[in-house]
Amino acid sequence: MQRSVPQTFDRVLSSMCTEPHPAARRAAERYLATNPGDPSTYTEVAALEADAVDTLGEITSLAEPHGYVTSGGTEANVQAVRAARNRLRDRTNPNVVAPESAHFSFNKAADVLDVELRLVPTDEDHRADLSAVRAAVDEETILVVGVAGSTEFGRVDPVPELAAIAHDAGAFCHVDAAWGGFLLPFTDHAWSFAHAPVDSLTVDPHKCGQACIPAGGLLFRERAGLDALAVETPYLESTSQATLTGTRSGAGVASAAAAMDELWPDGYRREYDRASALADWFADELRERGFGVVDPELPLVAAEVPEPAFDALREREWRISRTASGLLRVVCMPHVTRGTLSSFLSDLDAVR
Repeated sequence: MQRSVPQTFDRVLSSMCTEPHPAARRAAERYLATNPGDPSTYTEVAALEADAVDTLGEITSLAEPHGYVTSGGTEANVQAVRAARNRLRDRTNPNVVAPESAHFSFNKAADVLDVELRLVPTDEDHRADLSAVRAAVDEETILVVGVAGSTEFGRVDPVPELAAIAHDAGAFCHVDAAWGGFLLPFTDHAWSFAHAPVDSLTVDPHKCGQACIPAGGLLFRERAGLDALAVETPYLESTSQATLTGTRSGAGVASAAAAMDELWPDGYRREYDRASALADWFADELRERGFGVVDPELPLVAAEVPEPAFDALREREWRISRTASGLLRVVCMPHVTRGTLSSFLSDLDAVR
């Protein structure tokens, strides 16, 4: 029987995941068969999860974080909606207000939890339009969502203003920083718990944190947010569980703790500086070739590459994607180098 060869990252330019750090790989293998969903039995991996949550709190400027290592941003975002719904049970027709740049996981959350999702337009720079958000919020709103590192353009919404709108309506504010959370600490953007009274936040170690998949993160400012998710677990030694997935491998937890222990903060700062410089260089190279480019805010480049050239690049096995409006989208993850992008540009020159 022919054995398949694992895909390398050599030509992957569209993914927000990357090759894990060696320390993360080793930790994942060691804790592969443990179950953080049963912390009283698997005490060592439970301690690692507590360490990981503490470090995520440090990264997002929350001194006493309450949360856990999720399977990824989707679970974290679904749980943030669920917590808001459970904390505001008096709202009979609950709705969530989010910019159209929000991740599609919020569509899943609305469907699973039977809440209304109100997507509002973004402004000309692809950030949440505050006027549109204000107009959409009402007395039934349970959650206002901001994005800190959008998946299509890498944009950061005006989080302090969104938090103010949410709280004026008696709702909660959630920030989806799944991708941007390991980049933004080295910028001057206002996005974290320190910059606004954000209630919950998604941040994924298995993206720019260089942990193994699956390793997302969900944090709450108050213990009440996490408690709103808890259900009784009568046959386990621990009496309740707040996670969405019950049994889960300790691989993600351990790899997240190991990667952050190795890289926070200096390693992540170096990678941010490298990736940002690379994105700026790549954007300039595309402009010099006559392509329209959206100015990078975080290390993600979106450009107006014609469909025939895009398709020809895909045929050359470049793993690239488009935004909803049809722009080429390239994410400068740790595995993406200047050499990689130089090869890509050479192919682009050949097919245009």
